[in-house]
Amino acid sequence: MAGAGLAGVSTSQASAQEADWPTRPVRVIVGWPPGGTADSVARMLFSETSQRTRQQFVIENRTGATGMIGSGFVASAPADGYTILYGTTPLSTAVLFPQMTFDPARDLVPVFRAITVPQLLLAHPAVASNTVGEVIADAKARPGLQNWASAGSGGVQHLALELFARRAGIQVNHVPYRGGGPATNDLLAGQVQYYFGNADTAISFVTSGRLKALCHTGGSRLASLPDVPPLSDVLPGFETYEWNGLFVPTGTAWAIVIKLNQMLNETLAAPALSGRLAGLDLQAQANTPEQFADFFREQSTRWNSFIQEAGIRLE
Repeated sequence: MAGAGLAGVSTSQASAQEADWPTRPVRVIVGWPPGGTADSVARMLFSETSQRTRQQFVIENRTGATGMIGSGFVASAPADGYTILYGTTPLSTAVLFPQMTFDPARDLVPVFRAITVPQLLLAHPAVASNTVGEVIADAKARPGLQNWASAGSGGVQHLALELFARRAGIQVNHVPYRGGGPATNDLLAGQVQYYFGNADTAISFVTSGRLKALCHTGGSRLASLPDVPPLSDVLPGFETYEWNGLFVPTGTAWAIVIKLNQMLNETLAAPALSGRLAGLDLQAQANTPEQFADFFREQSTRWNSFIQEAGIRLE
């Protein structure tokens, strides 16, 4: 009887802690360096969330291995709601990481999908090609001599490049970086010629003339760059998107998952944030943990199948 009484107290205390969560600062792990989409949007989202809830959500960058260093850190963290992951597309390409010490589908719980964003096919202004057709023709004339950046092997920018090369029947030289910021910097400097960069981080460089946008990977025209055509005009059905979303370690109380999801949906609905995201062509809408889990499974199936079919390996 005494043991049952103690168990009842423990359960009651745990329930109270879940209801009061968070009572101290929450670490938000971003697996990418400052300057790219993930870091920028995470800071916007959680700055607004912190102000609205009067609770601290502290961004911490743990970079490396295409975001997997940070993801693995969260997967092995205590499941108490105080260490959460701002995850990205490479979590749905697990087949690329056979040495990975965790399984995203097993060790992480989807909480909230933050944004999706298409890529822009960006070129340095010195590049002669001004259309996708010209890029393809040049690559066929000089196989393997075009240098294409990516934000890291296994990221959606890399996969967009591989899918493009496969569909166009060309050979290119892939140059992986440790994030979108470093990749963009070298494109601006002319160290590489092309890059499938996320639309939000590249718009200002395109409008200022520092980079050229030849097409985008979305399904329709972009609000910010209406004259830039979709790649599907040349390669029918071609669509790729970066996605960002929140995860917690498996075992985290469902009450915390629901509360975090509600917080973020309320933040997303704030006019100041929603307007800012829309201006950057970042697509965001309210969603539940179950809806994000379904999306995550669909993306994982799609990309892992393509990776295996194409025989893609990390460089």
